[in-house]
Amino acid sequence: MPTPDFVLKLREKIGHNLLWLMGVTGCVLDNEGRILLGRRSDTGEWAMVYGINEPGEQPGDTVIREIKEETGVDAIVTDLVAVISSNKVITYANGDNTMYMDHSFLCTLKPGGNAKPFVGDEESLNVGWFDLDDLPQPLAASTVERLTLFRRYIENKAHGDAHAFFITEDQLH
Repeated sequence: MPTPDFVLKLREKIGHNLLWLMGVTGCVLDNEGRILLGRRSDTGEWAMVYGINEPGEQPGDTVIREIKEETGVDAIVTDLVAVISSNKVITYANGDNTMYMDHSFLCTLKPGGNAKPFVGDEESLNVGWFDLDDLPQPLAASTVERLTLFRRYIENKAHGDAHAFFITEDQLH
């Protein structure tokens, strides 16, 4: 999906100045424990599904929508894994500056829904399921960072500790 209309309207007013946005990331695992990744058309890197939260849209709904739009897969949210604010400005090719507050969700396949991924929009060159121990390269830096959180969360959950990560500034240093 192209840049949301509300972002384009804000950009008309603020130009390339820093824009703070709410984002979501979906770590979708199938019944075999494989992860759903897409190869991004803008960078050529493989990444988990992520996107921008529309005004008034629930973050869980955003991640489900983005997964469907980008990969054709029907998913459901099972866990909130982390709420993390980026600490660096992303400057896009057109000069726009953005930072994100990301809601990272663990997702699984929707019972009875589509599990066969396909390229759903112009954001992806390819999509597919991959073994967590044999991921395609190159991986987007944000996916590498978030995979660490997802793996830690899944391990903690297996030991009875299923609380989401909320990082404080002290934990970053």
